[in-house]
Amino acid sequence: MRHEKDWYKELVIYQIYLRSFKDGNGDGIGDLKGMIEKLDYLNELGVNAVWMSPVYASPNVDNGYDISDYFSIMEEFGTMQDWEIFRDEAHARGIAVIMDLVLNHTSDQHVWFQESKKSRENPYSDFYIWKDPVSDGGAPNVWMSVFGGSAWEYVPERKQYYLHLFAKEQPDLNWDCLEARQKIFDIIRFWNEKGVDGYRVDAISYLDKGLDGRADFQEKIGTVACVNLEGTHRYIREMAAETFAPDHLMSVGEVNINHEQDARNYSSAKSSEFNMAIPFVLPIVEIQTWSPEKMKRDLEKDYQALKEDGWWARFLSNHDKPRQVSLYGNDGLYWKESAKMLACYIHTLPRTPFVYQGEELGMTNVQYDSIEEYDDIDTKNYYMSMLSNGASKEDALAESQSISRDNSRTPMQWDDSAYAGFSTHKPWLGVNPNYVKINAANQMQDDTSVFRFYQKLIRLRKENPVMIHGHFALCCSKEGPVIAYTRSLEEVTWLIIHNFSEEEQSFEHEKIQSAEQVILSNYDEVKMENGQAKLRAYETLIARIE
Repeated sequence: MRHEKDWYKELVIYQIYLRSFKDGNGDGIGDLKGMIEKLDYLNELGVNAVWMSPVYASPNVDNGYDISDYFSIMEEFGTMQDWEIFRDEAHARGIAVIMDLVLNHTSDQHVWFQESKKSRENPYSDFYIWKDPVSDGGAPNVWMSVFGGSAWEYVPERKQYYLHLFAKEQPDLNWDCLEARQKIFDIIRFWNEKGVDGYRVDAISYLDKGLDGRADFQEKIGTVACVNLEGTHRYIREMAAETFAPDHLMSVGEVNINHEQDARNYSSAKSSEFNMAIPFVLPIVEIQTWSPEKMKRDLEKDYQALKEDGWWARFLSNHDKPRQVSLYGNDGLYWKESAKMLACYIHTLPRTPFVYQGEELGMTNVQYDSIEEYDDIDTKNYYMSMLSNGASKEDALAESQSISRDNSRTPMQWDDSAYAGFSTHKPWLGVNPNYVKINAANQMQDDTSVFRFYQKLIRLRKENPVMIHGHFALCCSKEGPVIAYTRSLEEVTWLIIHNFSEEEQSFEHEKIQSAEQVILSNYDEVKMENGQAKLRAYETLIARIE
């Protein structure tokens, strides 16, 4: 596919967590053949880009985010020929292919690390971050990994520790090493030549570790201690200039945003780093801190930070977060209404909407009966941590259920047959029991379904430039559960209103005249006239006011 400079601004991006999307060969694991099988489904939904989770060879300590060979396809997922068929079939439907790049670390099974750990003199010695023990033989500093335990692992062959900000099987690459950087850029060039249209880059805020004294050595969490240092931005600019920019490939970084300047650094055009950014927030932090009021504050802050020359990835769900209808909506009595409301919220905000697989069906969190049924390394570590801190098994399980990344990784619910139509074999992770009710086959036969609502929103975006390029302005109270804003472009102004609660709410705006202004709503009848809208539980609407 040929790319114009700002082509990415027209995208609606669908994220596929490959292992859980569709099993094409009957072994219980999603794969490339399954993805090919469901391309017509994606085409009907209307998306024009697919971001696939890592497909590279991996021991799967962290479900593919520990890569042992960047030039090969994971055997469970298929072959390079399967990938090429998917690429060609996607392109034939006008769907761009976005790959997931993991460049902060590799697997400890990668040949670079296998060589690096042998001695201090081999050609790959400096590809990773090695430090001598302190005087008592202990780790170089107090940093802890994201998944618990020390961020340093001792290797007797070198008599040194290597740094791993994530699992010990995920050693961090040394971006200070020029030769390592060039090898990393060669990986990207390989996939560029394969016809990739863009990249989502994983955990990219920690490339510069600041071990020369610039990092915070009192901070225990390693990713916090070295986040967003200047060298990280320098390395990203170099990578973008050499690999993304020449062919206008789309790029989105998974980053940490602690200040407005971080947002500008990562995703303003002037910074020359990424086209847009996905801010990472720990699930437990999101669960404990989110509110409609906070959403409003963040919307205003984000828009002001990037409105001049920036872009933003808009999402509520991904493979690291709970299901959005369970977190921000109501997955019980108002399941359909709140699933549609959240869809309207994301797709009417400025910049590019991301749809995570199953979100378009309103898929919900799962609650397995025991910790043994969970797969996620982070969930299991969190559970054990709670037990060690004195929590009961019941409390530890309940909290682990709420934050588990497995909530978003249960198999896609295609129909009401065995295993939800995902596979003919017992899946690698248990299917959510509500698949009998919530599945694609049912919804594609129902004009009022969540799927059909997503389809309408995506079509509206394609047909109305105001949804992509329109000016954004909040027009609601800072307090309360109603989020409302206008989108304006030339002579067109739309008013969008969302009720983030079960209670009826009133909203006033001088341009509200009658329900005839409504373009789309999740209720059949809209109560809107004489400057006021009466909003029912989780009601959402788009109205033309100019």
